[in-house]
Amino acid sequence: MSGPFAILVIVFGFLFLSLFFYFIPVGLWISAIAAGVKINLLNLIGMRLRRVIPTAIIGPMIKSHKAGLQLKTDQLEAHYLAGGNVDRVVDALIAAQRAEIDLTFERAAAIDLAGRDVLEAVQMSVNPKVIQTPVVTAVAMDGIQVMATARVTVRANIERLVGGAGEETVLARVGEGIVTTVGSAKAHTKVLENPDSISETVLDKGLDSGTAFEILSIDIADVDVGKNIGAQLQTDQAEADKEIAQAKAEERRAMAVAEEQEMKARVQEMRAKVVESEAEVPKAMAEALRTGKMGVMDYMNMQNIKADTQMRENISDLGTGNNPAKSNKKDKE
Repeated sequence: MSGPFAILVIVFGFLFLSLFFYFIPVGLWISAIAAGVKINLLNLIGMRLRRVIPTAIIGPMIKSHKAGLQLKTDQLEAHYLAGGNVDRVVDALIAAQRAEIDLTFERAAAIDLAGRDVLEAVQMSVNPKVIQTPVVTAVAMDGIQVMATARVTVRANIERLVGGAGEETVLARVGEGIVTTVGSAKAHTKVLENPDSISETVLDKGLDSGTAFEILSIDIADVDVGKNIGAQLQTDQAEADKEIAQAKAEERRAMAVAEEQEMKARVQEMRAKVVESEAEVPKAMAEALRTGKMGVMDYMNMQNIKADTQMRENISDLGTGNNPAKSNKKDKE
């Protein structure tokens, strides 16, 4: 019995010591005391109960104390429980103090909770950042395309970091300024001769208003000439006009063809009426002979006149070089 009991005592003793050192981080408390940070064990136990990792608070507390910052554990705990990065906020406060930038803990915590890197912002306030715009394409008044690239030197504005627009807004505004400047130039050569006019015009617009940055300078890195957009537009317009004219001509041709076919049909219709009328002549002559209105001699005289007329027509055709046979064949057709 003594053997199992001793093992049980050792196990319970190990669990007790583990829980004791978990809730009472004696080693961390000793480190804080050695660094000059006044904190009691009850506060460390309270952090465990509040689900706050003591090392996430004591470590930044020691750094801030060594840097001469007067911070309280309640401030750091509140920021930790709000989901902030306590260590990064303390580092930003130390960097701001060294750079003589007026930055309070409340503002640094607000910047961190807003999702911005407060330490990077402080570093950017000391060491400005250069951001390069993508290639911005604009067209001058003479129709020539100009492609420009700018380098924008910005410095973080601590006062406007919370609620201020980011780099994308700055780049968009700079691109808009480049397009406006190039578009108002009478000729692309003016832009090529004096690219500084672009940066001067863009800077005068106050593009950093409402952003988290302060624009220090805008430098045109590269300017290239692109396509002749004006000539291309004129060419496209001429091509479109040509297609429209061709379509209208095709429409007129189709209407002419349809009208020609209609006239041919009308000619055939009139010929049919002529043939129909000529067919009535023998009937009328037979009726006249039957009723005695025309005699046989009258009929023979008419036939002689007809034959004489046809002979005269044939002689006339021979005089003009026409072939009566072909003419008769064509008439039959």
